[in-house]
Amino acid sequence: MTMLVRLVLGLLVLKAVVAGPRFSRQVDEDVDQDTYEYEDELTIGDPQIEIGTLAPPDFNYPVTDALYEEQEEEEEELPLTPRLISQGSGGSGDLMGPNTQKEEGLLPATPEPPQEGAGGVEESGSSGEPEEPEEPVIDWKGMPTCLLCTCLGGSVYCDDLKLDSVPPLPKDTTHFYARYNRITKINKSDFAFMNKLKRIDLTANEIKSIDERAFLGLPELEELVIRENHVSRLPALPETMSLIDASHNDIGSKGVHQEAFKDMTGLLYLYLTDNHIDYIPVPLPDSLRSLHLQRNNIQTMHGDTFCNLKDFNYIRNALEDIRLDGNPINLSRTPQAYVCLPRIPIGDLF
Repeated sequence: MTMLVRLVLGLLVLKAVVAGPRFSRQVDEDVDQDTYEYEDELTIGDPQIEIGTLAPPDFNYPVTDALYEEQEEEEEELPLTPRLISQGSGGSGDLMGPNTQKEEGLLPATPEPPQEGAGGVEESGSSGEPEEPEEPVIDWKGMPTCLLCTCLGGSVYCDDLKLDSVPPLPKDTTHFYARYNRITKINKSDFAFMNKLKRIDLTANEIKSIDERAFLGLPELEELVIRENHVSRLPALPETMSLIDASHNDIGSKGVHQEAFKDMTGLLYLYLTDNHIDYIPVPLPDSLRSLHLQRNNIQTMHGDTFCNLKDFNYIRNALEDIRLDGNPINLSRTPQAYVCLPRIPIGDLF
């Protein structure tokens, strides 16, 4: 743009010189000569100029404000429009110039910038702050699970995707995580034929019901985490379990099967915190290390809940962590129930 301005200004100065009367007279006198002769120097009274020594366009001519304004008006009258260069010509860009024309159908029109108050960002009615955009709803149906979720080896991570049901899983899945979603129900078919599945984590969903046999067909299942849901009944689980976490649910007095954990010889951790259970779900396997039942409705405990009153040599070394705090039970009323334990349960003693 700077070069264009300087070139036009040079032409204007040259035009003014050529239009002078003395220059015209000199040209008329020497037009028939083979060689043109010019004066070496220019004075105020002698406006002749040597054309061969005319300054290049880069020379900075002193230009008045009027000339700048005239040039700006000329530039405004010549809009620049893009023209596409064909690929065979070696060019890869757009030519811009006053005489170029847009090839119809090849280039889209340049969008005009939004004007203030004419649209673009919606304005709120009274506060003047823009409204928060709505959260997009993901429609995962028909989409391959590993495009929707993250699959790493045998682990499938579907956390915080607004899911309302369990998506179809690859058959070689070993660990499945679908935390912080909107799943409301677990069907029997959700985990059918998942012979390698070892861990299921459905923390913080909206699960209200689980099919009674939803997990029984999983021969390798070891860990189930369904905390922070609305489950009222714990389903039947395989004997291979090592960790069960159903804390922060609505499990009541009939929400756990009788002797539900008896045959789980590898069970290590049982967490049923913050429910409505009114008894300790016995018998508990000898492998159990940690039992959390705080903030339930347990009021009584039998002497043989943890120990064998018929065998005083029986010692339960593994069960070191028992939490009964937050229950309406007085632990000091059943001291014989802890004689086989390495530690007394945590709870109220008075």
